[in-house]
This record gives sequence, structure tokens and C-alpha cells, in this order.
Amino acid sequence: MHAYRTHTCAQLRSSNVGETVRLSGWVHRKRDHGGVLFIDLRDHYGLTQVVADTDSPALPVLDRLRVESVVTIEGTVKERAQGTSNANLATGEIEVFAREVTVQSQAAELPMPVAGDAEYPEEIRLKYRYLDLRREKVHANIILRSVVIASIRRRMIEGGFTEFQTPILTASSPEGARDYLVPSRVHPGKFYALPQAPQMFKQLIMVAGFDRYFQIAPCFRDEDARADRSPGEFYQLDFEMSFVTQDDVFAAVEPVLSGVFQEFANGRSVTEGAYPRIPYREAMLKYGSDKPDLRNPLLISDVGERFRGSGFGLFAKIVDGGGVVRAVPAPNTADKSRKFFDDMNDWARGEGFAGLGYATRKGGEWGGPIAKNHGEEGMNALAEAMGLRPDDGIFFAAGKEAEAARLAGLARTRVGEQLDLLEKGAFRFCWIVDFPMFEYNDDQKKVDFSHNPFSMPQGELEALETKDPLDILAWQYDIVCNGVELSSGAIRNHRPDIMYKAFEIAGYSQAEVDENFSGMINAFKFGAPPHGGSAPGIDRIVMLLADEPNIREVILFPMNQKAEDLMMNAPAPVLPEQLKELGIRIVGGS
Repeated sequence: MHAYRTHTCAQLRSSNVGETVRLSGWVHRKRDHGGVLFIDLRDHYGLTQVVADTDSPALPVLDRLRVESVVTIEGTVKERAQGTSNANLATGEIEVFAREVTVQSQAAELPMPVAGDAEYPEEIRLKYRYLDLRREKVHANIILRSVVIASIRRRMIEGGFTEFQTPILTASSPEGARDYLVPSRVHPGKFYALPQAPQMFKQLIMVAGFDRYFQIAPCFRDEDARADRSPGEFYQLDFEMSFVTQDDVFAAVEPVLSGVFQEFANGRSVTEGAYPRIPYREAMLKYGSDKPDLRNPLLISDVGERFRGSGFGLFAKIVDGGGVVRAVPAPNTADKSRKFFDDMNDWARGEGFAGLGYATRKGGEWGGPIAKNHGEEGMNALAEAMGLRPDDGIFFAAGKEAEAARLAGLARTRVGEQLDLLEKGAFRFCWIVDFPMFEYNDDQKKVDFSHNPFSMPQGELEALETKDPLDILAWQYDIVCNGVELSSGAIRNHRPDIMYKAFEIAGYSQAEVDENFSGMINAFKFGAPPHGGSAPGIDRIVMLLADEPNIREVILFPMNQKAEDLMMNAPAPVLPEQLKELGIRIVGGS
């Protein structure tokens, strides 16, 4: 018999009744029924009920153990008494009568319980993450992450992609988020950087003549945490392809994402066929966001022209001054009290906006100051254009276009949630396409790159030389699912002449491009294929599949919002000798 176990804690069934078995695991729960002790023994695989009574030599040992102690139990498999089986447990038809017990490790008093679903402060959970990971839900999330990654890897290989590993120690990039820097001992005063993404390396792989690359890539960015973004490090499905158009990239990645989501959907529906493609400007108008949640049926309308010269002076003045008015429908709100609309206005102010206007409607009768001033005829025409029904109200966001679009987008999300309009049990994908190549930087008073400076402009060199830069679109795209951006991607700018011109428009000299991006620009001068790719976030994919609101719930050892590892006490000071060896002296800081 094996020293620790003949079976896992999820294996035994009624067919094993009468067998002598050995199990090892953690004491999950204890229940004392007056001389009869019941223990739920837990391992990675599941639970088995163990019983010990006064006839069992194991009773006194088990009785004094704390939960989460690790034991090996030898005993006999018995069928549970009639009426006591547990249909929710794989081993629920049997129990093991303990005859011998070996204590492998005794648990001290726990800072947080493992059994049960009670919530505990993040600080406790992260400090004692190894205990938190024993909890059923968190444990299951990490297993889900593993099998999702395995599924992605298999699907990518089946799609003709080859897995490569790119460097972790690389050069600092002047673009993007803040780098994590690593001092060099053999080159004092010089630093490596941890890669924000394998962007340049994966493009160089294409220049090197490989055709379809991928890796499950670790990325490092010194940026603040959000619910869908972990500080410090994250993983992405990084891939690149040669001799491809945007359509080719979409055709390659859609089956991978759809297949993975269908595999782990657990009854939830997934977008079928090709994903909808929504131009960036259309997304900002209809959804108020470049990462729209398509489970929400509400669409935003641009209604500014209907208020030009109207009786509602505030909106008329905004439109005449070059601003916009965006309208968000509020379906079937005739039975809602005035408080519902006022609460939405208060919410908008709490988000930092001046306010959120509204008009109520019941049986075709309009209410509220906007409707009163705009007039019944004007409101009816507006409602007809928006496709509203007699009991549908309206919320209004007005001001400069960017601010009004943002408020309308947030209001669309909140109204959809408040009115319970979101499609249940669904994953809805889309592509956001046709991003602007450039934007005007109000702070620096100049034209700058809107997103990725290495994207190929639509129209290539001719567009850069003949068009207004603010009218040029890029071959850039985002994958979005349920309002969560999974990744950005692009058809890359692989020609030095086009790259120099694009950077010139953004105010960079050829010498600056050569200095800052020498590795890539020099490689392109020796023959580079047209290429493109993307990098969907692994953490976000698993977060969606696990139906978790926070990305930390699907990461094995996450940091807190301050980018601190409470379990390992990182970041932390280092010995003076270490700093001296690296030629570093601390000159300030808190």
C-alpha cells in the first residue's frame, strides 16, 4: 500500500465498500455527534467523509486536531446509512471508518477559515494567500485558468502557430506605460527593462522569416490597478502573423476565442460566426465607449440638431457653441418614481459631471423641465427618431463631444444595469476597427499618435502625404467581450519610409526614431514582410469565464492595489552591499 494514499479524496464510490484504503489530506471540517466524530477530509481533488467512534483508535488523535491539519488516514470504506448520503458530493454515498491516523502536519490557529464562503478583507486574503487558495471557489478559478491556457495553446498550435519565448530582460521603451527597470551589475549605470509586451520581438520574429508565432507571454507594467487590470504583471496570448490583412488576423483568432469560451461556457451562449465589426467613431456615438457591452440593448443617439434654436436654451447654446447632445433611452420607466431619474442625476454628479438631464414619459405624456421647454411636438419628433415607445423616458448628456460621449456611455451602462436589461448568460464579442491614427493633443498643442504609433495607416504613405492627419485611420483593432477590452492589435507599419513620415507628423525627427526604435527600424531596412497580430489578455479571459468582477480572483499570487506582495513583503529594501555591487545609491523617497 502506498505510504500516503491509495485513492484521492474524490475517488471512492459505493463499488469500493469493504475495501481498506489510505487517504491523505487536510481536515476541512469536524462535527462531533456525541462520541462519533465526522471529518471532511479534503485534498486537491475533492472531499471524503471520515468517521471515527469510540471503537476507533484514531478518535482521540482526530479529536484534538485543529482544522487544516494534514493527516493520513487508513480505514474501511462503508456505505452511508440510509438517508444520509450527499448527492452534491462525488463521494457522497460512502464514508471511511478510520482505524489508523498519522498526523503529517498540525495546523496553528487560522487567521481566516478555509471552509465556507464568507468574505474576508483583501489584506488578510493576500497575506495568507496559500490559505485563501485552499478555498473551493478560488481553487477552482486557478484550475480553470490552467485548463483555459492549455486549451488556448492547443488551438493555436492546431491553427498553424509555433510557440517561441521572447526575452524578459530587454531595453526600456520611451512609449507606453512606465517600465520596471533592472540594474546591470556588469554595466554600472545602465539598466535593463522588463518587457511591457513582446511587441518589438514578435515583429522581429516575422522579419526573421517565421510565419505564425505565439506565446503565453508575461508582461510587466508599472501602472495602477483596476478591477480588470493587475498591477505589475499580467499574461497575454501574444501572436503575430506574416503576409496577412486585417481579415486574416480576425479569421485566425476568432475560432480560438470562440472555441475556448464555448468549451468553458457552462451553458452560457457565445457569439456565433464572425464577430460584429464596429468602427471606432460609431462605437463612441452609439455606445459612448470603445469597449461596448453588446449584452446591453440600449443605443445612444446624437440629438443635438433637434435642440438648435429650440425652446430649451441650455442645450441650444451648447450646440451653437460646437458641443453635442447625446440621448440615452430609458425603456418602460413610466412606473418609475421621479426619484429614479433624480438619483441618476445625482450619480452623474458623483462621477464628476455637471449633471444628467432627463425627460419622463407616461402613456405618451411628457414630464420634466427639458420636455416642457422643448415642447410636445419637438419631444415627439425626437422620440420617434429614437424609436421610443409611449412609456420610455430619456436621459441627456450635453457638452463637449468627448465629455458628453463619456457621460452618455456611462449612463447607458448604468441604465441597463438599473433596469435589468442586460442579456443573461451570454458572451458577446465584437471588434472595434478604424481607429484614428492621430489626435490633437490639447496640452501640448500638437498632433500626436492616437493609439499605437507602429500601426499601418490606411492609405499608407499617400494618406500621410495628402490627408489631414486627423482624418487618417489606422489598421488597428480591439477585441471586446461584454464590455471588457481583451486586447488591442494592428496590421503593423513595416516600411521605414512610412514610419518616418508618421513620426514626423507627430513631431519626431528621423534621428529620434533611429535612436529610440533602432532595433526594429534597422531590421525593417533589410526586408520586412507585411504582418499583424494581437494579444488577448489571459487574466481577463479567465475572469470572464469565472464570472468574477475582479481580476485578482483568477491570479495565483496577486499583488494588492498598491502593487505590494503582502505575502512575500515585496517590494522591500535590500542590503547596502547589494546596492554597492550595482553602483546604486538611494537618494530620496518615502
